[in-house]
Amino acid sequence: MLKEYKCPCCGGAIEFDSSIQAMKCPYCDTEFEMETLLAYDEELSGDRTSEFNWNVSPGKEWQEGENGSLYSYICNSCGGEIVGDETLGATHCPFCSNPVIMTGQFAGALKPDIVIPFKLDKKAAKEALKKHYMGKRLLPKSFKDENHIEEVKGVYVPFWLFDTDANARIRYKATRVRVWSDSTYRYTETSFFNVTREGSLGFEGVPVDGSTKMDDALMESVEPFNLSEAVDFQTAYLSGYLAHKYDVDENESIKRANERIQRSTEEAFAATVEGYTTVLPEASSVDLSEGRARYALYPLWILNTQWGGEKYIFAMNGQTGKFVGDLPMDKKAFKKWLFGIWGIASAAIFAIGCLISLIG
Repeated sequence: MLKEYKCPCCGGAIEFDSSIQAMKCPYCDTEFEMETLLAYDEELSGDRTSEFNWNVSPGKEWQEGENGSLYSYICNSCGGEIVGDETLGATHCPFCSNPVIMTGQFAGALKPDIVIPFKLDKKAAKEALKKHYMGKRLLPKSFKDENHIEEVKGVYVPFWLFDTDANARIRYKATRVRVWSDSTYRYTETSFFNVTREGSLGFEGVPVDGSTKMDDALMESVEPFNLSEAVDFQTAYLSGYLAHKYDVDENESIKRANERIQRSTEEAFAATVEGYTTVLPEASSVDLSEGRARYALYPLWILNTQWGGEKYIFAMNGQTGKFVGDLPMDKKAFKKWLFGIWGIASAAIFAIGCLISLIG
């Protein structure tokens, strides 16, 4: 079978041109020496698909009597299951603010391997929420004035932490453009390059939240957590706080971990391809090895409130203080602001028009 060569520049089929004794693309007129094409073809032969292999084994089981002081609470509204100690008493669901019902002693889940204890208290969370309001001119005054602060709750959110080594090979199509001119013409020369990067990266503690009640984007927004401050799990760390029971296990979380690891690897490799006008990835393979997962609890202050028929959830990293969350917008204030901007722009356009007519 005859091999068909593709143009590295435009992707079209190229053929031998006897008049120049070289390969030529009939679509973009680029000429190639045969040695160049053979080297490029050899480079393409190294492309392969990614392989994500994990050896994930079940986490630690609770020992007899270890979870005797923990109780399970179920929210009848959203179905969320949370865990607390015997001192918790009546509480509200941190995800939808409805009352929760204690259903009995906690059971049926793996024991966390590690926990990052809360470093910031409720007072810090309240202050962070106030600062989050500051400078937001389009925030409705009624939302700002209504006191939602007492609904802030400290929650340990379940995370699966993935450790692995990544071996990657990524190939890029790059260009370098040179422009010059003389008294008659303006010239543009585009040079095409095949760039390959290979190497290994180690990942430790890639987090994937183990709760369907927590939005992945929100959880990633409050990152990073400082894993060096994690300690072995003890039930005493839950005293005075809620702990959400995971409803996504480690095997179900692997897909999300693969996506995060592959994206981080590709970004790290792309940062090493410098000195080109454009860089586009053409082939990428990331192979994972020595993969394992740990079960962790991360500290979050959560506010979930309703206003204007909509739910708004805010979260603060209980370790670093990073605060995130969407705010409602005052539509009337936005219209005033928009018309104000349009009025300024119209006045500027009118002034420029008058100036041009005067000059003319």
